[in-house]
Amino acid sequence: MSYVFDLSSLGYGSSEETAFEPHGAAGLAAGRIGAHHRGGYVIFSELGELHGVSPGRLRSAPAGETPAVGDWVAFRPLEGGGALIEAVLPRRTSLRRGRRDLARDSHVAEEQVIAANVDVALLAVDLSLAAGPRSLERYLAAAWDSGAEPVIVLTKLDLCDVVEERVAETETIAIGVPVYAVSAATGEGVDALRGLLSGNRTAALLGPSGSGKSTLVNRLLGREAQATGAVRSDGRGRHTTTARELFLVPGGGLLLDTPGLRILQLWEEDGLGGAFSDVEELAVRCRFSDCWHETEPGCAVREAVSSGVLDAGRLESFGKLARELAYLERKGDKRAEAEERRRWRAMTKEARARARPRR
Repeated sequence: MSYVFDLSSLGYGSSEETAFEPHGAAGLAAGRIGAHHRGGYVIFSELGELHGVSPGRLRSAPAGETPAVGDWVAFRPLEGGGALIEAVLPRRTSLRRGRRDLARDSHVAEEQVIAANVDVALLAVDLSLAAGPRSLERYLAAAWDSGAEPVIVLTKLDLCDVVEERVAETETIAIGVPVYAVSAATGEGVDALRGLLSGNRTAALLGPSGSGKSTLVNRLLGREAQATGAVRSDGRGRHTTTARELFLVPGGGLLLDTPGLRILQLWEEDGLGGAFSDVEELAVRCRFSDCWHETEPGCAVREAVSSGVLDAGRLESFGKLARELAYLERKGDKRAEAEERRRWRAMTKEARARARPRR
Protein backbone atom coordinates (compact mmCIF):
# COMPACT_ATOMS: atom_id res chain seq x y z
CA MET A 1 0.00 0.00 0.00
CA SER A 2 1.27 3.47 -0.83
CA TYR A 3 2.16 6.02 1.80
CA VAL A 4 -0.91 7.58 3.48
CA PHE A 5 -0.74 11.34 3.91
CA ASP A 6 -1.99 13.51 6.75
CA LEU A 7 -3.68 16.39 4.92
CA SER A 8 -2.49 18.95 7.48
CA SER A 9 1.13 18.00 6.71
CA LEU A 10 0.36 18.88 3.09
CA GLY A 11 -0.77 22.38 4.07
CA TYR A 12 -4.52 21.68 4.32
CA GLY A 13 -6.01 24.48 6.41
CA SER A 14 -9.29 26.15 7.28
CA SER A 15 -9.74 27.79 3.88
CA GLU A 16 -9.33 24.47 2.08
CA GLU A 17 -11.60 22.72 4.55
CA THR A 18 -14.36 25.28 4.00
CA ALA A 19 -14.02 25.11 0.20
CA PHE A 20 -14.15 21.32 0.26
CA GLU A 21 -17.32 20.97 2.40
CA PRO A 22 -19.85 20.69 -0.48
CA HIS A 23 -17.62 18.17 -2.27
CA GLY A 24 -17.26 16.08 0.89
CA ALA A 25 -21.04 16.04 1.25
CA ALA A 26 -21.19 14.63 -2.27
CA GLY A 27 -18.98 11.70 -1.28
CA LEU A 28 -15.71 12.99 -2.76
CA ALA A 29 -12.26 12.90 -1.13
CA ALA A 30 -9.68 15.70 -0.83
CA GLY A 31 -6.12 15.55 -2.09
CA ARG A 32 -3.26 17.67 -3.39
CA ILE A 33 -1.61 17.43 -6.80
CA GLY A 34 1.96 16.29 -6.21
CA ALA A 35 3.08 15.95 -9.83
CA HIS A 36 1.77 16.21 -13.37
CA HIS A 37 2.89 13.85 -16.10
CA ARG A 38 1.62 13.14 -19.60
CA GLY A 39 -0.30 10.15 -18.31
CA GLY A 40 -2.11 12.12 -15.62
CA TYR A 41 -1.51 13.38 -12.11
CA VAL A 42 -0.05 12.14 -8.84
CA ILE A 43 -2.46 12.91 -5.97
CA PHE A 44 -1.38 12.91 -2.32
CA SER A 45 -4.30 11.98 -0.06
CA GLU A 46 -5.45 10.15 3.05
CA LEU A 47 -6.08 7.18 0.76
CA GLY A 48 -2.45 7.13 -0.29
CA GLU A 49 -0.60 8.27 -3.37
CA LEU A 50 -3.01 7.87 -6.28
CA HIS A 51 -2.87 8.10 -10.05
CA GLY A 52 -5.36 10.83 -10.98
CA VAL A 53 -7.09 11.58 -14.25
CA SER A 54 -9.30 14.53 -15.14
CA PRO A 55 -12.61 14.41 -17.05
CA GLY A 56 -12.95 15.93 -20.50
CA ARG A 57 -14.50 19.15 -19.21
CA LEU A 58 -11.35 19.87 -17.16
CA ARG A 59 -8.93 18.82 -19.91
CA SER A 60 -10.63 21.18 -22.37
CA ALA A 61 -10.81 24.08 -19.93
CA PRO A 62 -8.56 27.15 -20.41
CA ALA A 63 -4.95 26.43 -19.43
CA GLY A 64 -5.18 28.52 -16.27
CA GLU A 65 -8.14 26.48 -14.97
CA THR A 66 -6.80 22.95 -15.43
CA PRO A 67 -5.28 21.18 -12.39
CA ALA A 68 -1.72 22.26 -11.58
CA VAL A 69 0.92 20.99 -9.18
CA GLY A 70 0.11 22.29 -5.72
CA ASP A 71 -3.65 22.43 -6.36
CA TRP A 72 -6.14 21.03 -3.87
CA VAL A 73 -8.70 18.88 -5.65
CA ALA A 74 -11.88 16.97 -4.91
CA PHE A 75 -11.73 13.49 -6.42
CA ARG A 76 -13.76 10.33 -6.71
CA PRO A 77 -11.83 7.16 -5.77
CA LEU A 78 -11.80 4.52 -8.50
CA GLU A 79 -11.42 0.78 -8.32
CA GLY A 80 -7.81 -0.27 -8.57
CA GLY A 81 -6.43 2.72 -6.67
CA GLY A 82 -7.05 5.47 -9.21
CA ALA A 83 -8.84 8.79 -8.79
CA LEU A 84 -11.11 10.90 -11.00
CA ILE A 85 -10.61 14.62 -10.38
CA GLU A 86 -14.02 16.26 -10.17
CA ALA A 87 -13.10 19.81 -9.08
CA VAL A 88 -10.17 22.12 -8.36
CA LEU A 89 -10.54 24.08 -5.12
CA PRO A 90 -9.98 27.87 -5.20
CA ARG A 91 -6.28 28.78 -5.16
CA ARG A 92 -4.85 30.94 -2.40
CA THR A 93 -1.88 31.89 -4.59
CA SER A 94 -0.91 31.14 -8.16
CA LEU A 95 2.49 31.47 -9.83
CA ARG A 96 1.72 32.10 -13.49
CA ARG A 97 3.34 32.92 -16.78
CA GLY A 98 2.22 33.49 -20.34
CA ARG A 99 2.79 30.60 -22.73
CA ARG A 100 1.93 30.17 -26.39
CA ASP A 101 -0.19 27.12 -27.07
CA LEU A 102 1.59 25.68 -30.11
CA ALA A 103 -0.76 22.69 -30.25
CA ARG A 104 -3.65 25.04 -30.95
CA ASP A 105 -1.54 27.25 -33.23
CA SER A 106 -2.11 30.20 -30.93
CA HIS A 107 -0.06 33.34 -31.59
CA VAL A 108 -1.14 34.86 -28.29
CA ALA A 109 0.20 33.72 -24.93
CA GLU A 110 -2.19 31.85 -22.68
CA GLU A 111 -2.05 31.63 -18.93
CA GLN A 112 -0.02 28.73 -17.54
CA VAL A 113 -0.02 28.01 -13.81
CA ILE A 114 3.50 27.04 -12.75
CA ALA A 115 2.64 26.32 -9.12
CA ALA A 116 -0.51 26.68 -7.00
CA ASN A 117 -1.06 27.43 -3.31
CA VAL A 118 2.54 28.45 -2.71
CA ASP A 119 3.41 30.41 0.44
CA VAL A 120 7.02 31.30 -0.44
CA ALA A 121 8.57 31.82 -3.88
CA LEU A 122 12.29 31.01 -3.68
CA LEU A 123 14.04 32.76 -6.58
CA ALA A 124 17.39 31.10 -7.25
CA VAL A 125 20.30 33.24 -8.49
CA ASP A 126 23.69 31.70 -9.32
CA LEU A 127 26.50 33.53 -7.48
CA SER A 128 29.14 31.93 -9.70
CA LEU A 129 27.85 33.93 -12.69
CA ALA A 130 27.81 37.65 -13.33
CA ALA A 131 24.83 39.50 -11.89
CA GLY A 132 21.77 39.62 -14.16
CA PRO A 133 19.41 42.17 -12.59
CA ARG A 134 16.96 42.26 -15.50
CA SER A 135 16.15 38.56 -15.21
CA LEU A 136 15.74 38.84 -11.45
CA GLU A 137 13.31 41.75 -11.85
CA ARG A 138 11.14 39.61 -14.13
CA TYR A 139 11.06 36.74 -11.62
CA LEU A 140 10.28 39.17 -8.81
CA ALA A 141 7.34 40.63 -10.71
CA ALA A 142 5.93 37.13 -11.25
CA ALA A 143 6.40 36.29 -7.57
CA TRP A 144 4.67 39.46 -6.36
CA ASP A 145 1.83 38.85 -8.80
CA SER A 146 1.29 35.33 -7.41
CA GLY A 147 0.45 36.44 -3.89
CA ALA A 148 3.31 34.37 -2.44
CA GLU A 149 6.14 35.83 -0.36
CA PRO A 150 9.22 36.35 -2.58
CA VAL A 151 12.63 35.34 -1.22
CA ILE A 152 15.95 35.60 -3.08
CA VAL A 153 18.28 32.60 -2.76
CA LEU A 154 21.84 33.28 -3.90
CA THR A 155 23.17 29.80 -4.67
CA LYS A 156 26.71 28.39 -4.99
CA LEU A 157 28.04 30.49 -2.13
CA ASP A 158 31.19 28.35 -2.09
CA LEU A 159 32.10 29.51 -5.63
CA CYS A 160 31.90 33.26 -4.96
CA ASP A 161 34.60 35.48 -3.39
CA VAL A 162 32.49 38.66 -3.17
CA VAL A 163 29.38 37.41 -1.43
CA GLU A 164 28.69 40.53 0.64
CA GLU A 165 28.99 42.70 -2.46
CA ARG A 166 26.56 40.50 -4.40
CA VAL A 167 24.10 40.47 -1.51
CA ALA A 168 24.19 44.29 -1.39
CA GLU A 169 23.64 44.49 -5.17
CA THR A 170 20.68 42.14 -4.94
CA GLU A 171 19.10 44.12 -2.10
CA THR A 172 19.11 47.27 -4.27
CA ILE A 173 17.11 45.38 -6.91
CA ALA A 174 14.84 43.32 -4.65
CA ILE A 175 13.79 46.14 -2.35
CA GLY A 176 12.47 44.84 0.96
CA VAL A 177 12.81 41.19 -0.09
CA PRO A 178 14.80 38.79 2.14
CA VAL A 179 18.09 37.63 0.59
CA TYR A 180 19.77 34.35 1.58
CA ALA A 181 23.20 33.20 0.43
CA VAL A 182 23.53 29.40 0.50
CA SER A 183 25.74 26.56 -0.64
CA ALA A 184 24.00 23.29 -1.40
CA ALA A 185 27.42 21.66 -1.77
CA THR A 186 28.55 22.46 1.79
CA GLY A 187 25.16 23.02 3.42
CA GLU A 188 26.01 26.56 4.54
CA GLY A 189 22.87 28.71 4.91
CA VAL A 190 20.47 25.86 4.04
CA ASP A 191 19.04 25.53 7.57
CA ALA A 192 17.80 29.12 7.34
CA LEU A 193 15.75 28.15 4.29
CA ARG A 194 14.23 25.23 6.17
CA GLY A 195 12.93 27.72 8.70
CA LEU A 196 10.82 29.35 5.96
CA LEU A 197 8.84 26.10 5.63
CA SER A 198 7.80 25.77 9.27
CA GLY A 199 4.08 25.38 9.86
CA ASN A 200 3.67 23.09 6.83
CA ARG A 201 4.24 25.95 4.41
CA THR A 202 4.87 25.34 0.72
CA ALA A 203 7.82 26.89 -1.10
CA ALA A 204 8.31 26.89 -4.86
CA LEU A 205 11.86 27.00 -6.22
CA LEU A 206 12.20 28.98 -9.44
CA GLY A 207 15.10 30.13 -11.56
CA PRO A 208 16.90 29.52 -14.84
CA SER A 209 18.56 26.22 -15.66
CA GLY A 210 21.96 25.84 -14.03
CA SER A 211 21.13 28.00 -11.02
CA GLY A 212 21.57 25.06 -8.65
CA LYS A 213 17.93 24.31 -7.92
CA SER A 214 18.14 20.51 -8.14
CA THR A 215 21.23 20.36 -5.92
CA LEU A 216 19.48 22.58 -3.38
CA VAL A 217 16.39 20.34 -3.45
CA ASN A 218 18.55 17.30 -2.71
CA ARG A 219 20.24 19.08 0.20
CA LEU A 220 16.93 20.18 1.72
CA LEU A 221 15.44 16.70 1.37
CA GLY A 222 18.56 14.90 2.56
CA ARG A 223 18.47 12.51 -0.41
CA GLU A 224 19.10 12.38 -4.15
CA ALA A 225 15.57 13.15 -5.28
CA GLN A 226 16.53 15.17 -8.35
CA ALA A 227 19.17 14.49 -10.99
CA THR A 228 21.87 17.14 -11.26
CA GLY A 229 23.98 18.08 -14.26
CA ALA A 230 26.97 20.20 -15.13
CA VAL A 231 26.54 23.74 -16.34
CA ARG A 232 27.68 24.47 -19.89
CA SER A 233 30.48 26.90 -20.64
CA ASP A 234 27.92 29.63 -21.46
CA GLY A 235 26.44 29.38 -17.97
CA ARG A 236 23.26 27.62 -19.04
CA GLY A 237 22.05 24.47 -17.40
CA ARG A 238 20.94 21.22 -18.95
CA HIS A 239 17.35 21.11 -17.68
CA THR A 240 17.96 18.25 -15.26
CA THR A 241 14.47 18.85 -13.80
CA THR A 242 11.90 18.05 -16.48
CA ALA A 243 8.63 18.21 -14.52
CA ARG A 244 7.12 20.09 -11.60
CA GLU A 245 7.03 18.00 -8.47
CA LEU A 246 6.02 18.50 -4.84
CA PHE A 247 8.24 17.06 -2.08
CA LEU A 248 7.68 16.74 1.66
CA VAL A 249 10.69 18.17 3.49
CA PRO A 250 11.95 16.28 6.58
CA GLY A 251 10.99 18.28 9.66
CA GLY A 252 7.92 19.83 8.01
CA GLY A 253 6.95 21.85 4.99
CA LEU A 254 6.82 21.20 1.26
CA LEU A 255 9.09 22.11 -1.62
CA LEU A 256 7.89 22.44 -5.21
CA ASP A 257 10.69 22.13 -7.74
CA THR A 258 10.23 23.51 -11.25
CA PRO A 259 12.17 23.08 -14.50
CA GLY A 260 14.39 25.97 -15.54
CA LEU A 261 12.52 28.55 -17.60
CA ARG A 262 14.29 30.05 -20.61
CA ILE A 263 11.59 32.72 -20.85
CA LEU A 264 9.33 33.85 -18.03
CA GLN A 265 6.65 35.87 -19.76
CA LEU A 266 4.59 37.81 -17.24
CA TRP A 267 0.83 37.45 -17.23
CA GLU A 268 -0.58 40.26 -15.06
CA GLU A 269 0.72 43.71 -14.17
CA ASP A 270 -0.11 43.34 -10.45
CA GLY A 271 3.46 42.24 -9.69
CA LEU A 272 5.17 45.27 -11.24
CA GLY A 273 4.38 47.47 -8.25
CA GLY A 274 6.11 45.06 -5.88
CA ALA A 275 9.15 44.45 -8.10
CA PHE A 276 9.57 48.17 -8.90
CA SER A 277 8.37 49.86 -5.73
CA ASP A 278 11.01 52.58 -6.13
CA VAL A 279 9.73 53.45 -9.62
CA GLU A 280 6.12 53.40 -8.40
CA GLU A 281 6.92 55.78 -5.54
CA LEU A 282 8.60 58.23 -7.92
CA ALA A 283 5.73 57.95 -10.43
CA VAL A 284 3.30 59.41 -7.89
CA ARG A 285 5.06 62.77 -8.41
CA CYS A 286 4.73 62.73 -12.22
CA ARG A 287 2.63 65.51 -13.72
CA PHE A 288 0.34 63.02 -15.48
CA SER A 289 -1.20 60.05 -13.69
CA ASP A 290 -0.93 57.91 -16.85
CA CYS A 291 2.72 58.83 -17.49
CA TRP A 292 4.73 56.14 -19.32
CA HIS A 293 8.01 57.82 -18.25
CA GLU A 294 9.17 58.23 -21.86
CA THR A 295 8.68 61.70 -23.38
CA GLU A 296 5.97 63.19 -21.16
CA PRO A 297 6.78 66.58 -19.56
CA GLY A 298 7.08 66.72 -15.79
CA CYS A 299 8.12 63.06 -15.42
CA ALA A 300 9.54 62.58 -11.93
CA VAL A 301 10.92 59.15 -12.82
CA ARG A 302 13.09 60.44 -15.69
CA GLU A 303 14.23 63.32 -13.50
CA ALA A 304 15.37 60.75 -10.91
CA VAL A 305 17.39 58.97 -13.61
CA SER A 306 18.99 62.24 -14.71
CA SER A 307 19.98 63.09 -11.14
CA GLY A 308 21.40 59.61 -10.50
CA VAL A 309 18.77 58.64 -7.93
CA LEU A 310 17.39 55.85 -10.15
CA ASP A 311 19.41 53.52 -12.36
CA ALA A 312 18.63 54.01 -16.05
CA GLY A 313 18.70 50.27 -16.69
CA ARG A 314 16.05 49.75 -14.04
CA LEU A 315 13.69 52.23 -15.69
CA GLU A 316 14.34 50.59 -19.07
CA SER A 317 13.46 47.17 -17.59
CA PHE A 318 10.28 48.56 -16.00
CA GLY A 319 9.20 50.07 -19.32
CA LYS A 320 9.91 46.86 -21.22
CA LEU A 321 7.83 44.74 -18.86
CA ALA A 322 5.00 47.28 -18.79
CA ARG A 323 4.86 47.38 -22.60
CA GLU A 324 4.95 43.57 -22.76
CA LEU A 325 1.96 43.31 -20.42
CA ALA A 326 0.04 46.01 -22.29
CA TYR A 327 0.64 44.13 -25.56
CA LEU A 328 -0.65 40.87 -24.06
CA GLU A 329 -3.75 42.63 -22.76
CA ARG A 330 -4.54 44.13 -26.16
CA LYS A 331 -3.98 40.80 -27.92
CA GLY A 332 -6.13 39.01 -25.34
CA ASP A 333 -8.98 41.47 -25.86
CA LYS A 334 -8.79 41.06 -29.65
CA ARG A 335 -8.79 37.29 -29.37
CA ALA A 336 -11.82 37.37 -27.06
CA GLU A 337 -13.65 39.58 -29.55
CA ALA A 338 -12.79 37.24 -32.44
CA GLU A 339 -13.96 34.17 -30.51
CA GLU A 340 -17.22 35.91 -29.65
CA ARG A 341 -17.78 36.78 -33.32
CA ARG A 342 -17.13 33.15 -34.33
CA ARG A 343 -19.57 31.94 -31.68
CA TRP A 344 -22.30 34.26 -32.90
CA ARG A 345 -21.71 33.26 -36.54
CA ALA A 346 -22.05 29.59 -35.61
CA MET A 347 -25.26 30.26 -33.65
CA THR A 348 -26.71 32.28 -36.55
CA LYS A 349 -25.83 29.56 -39.06
CA GLU A 350 -27.45 26.93 -36.86
CA ALA A 351 -30.61 29.05 -36.39
CA ARG A 352 -30.93 29.57 -40.15
CA ALA A 353 -30.56 25.85 -40.75
CA ARG A 354 -33.35 25.09 -38.31
CA ALA A 355 -35.61 27.74 -39.87
CA ARG A 356 -35.00 26.53 -43.44
CA PRO A 357 -38.19 24.84 -44.73
CA ARG A 358 -37.91 21.12 -45.32
CA ARG A 359 -38.57 19.77 -48.79
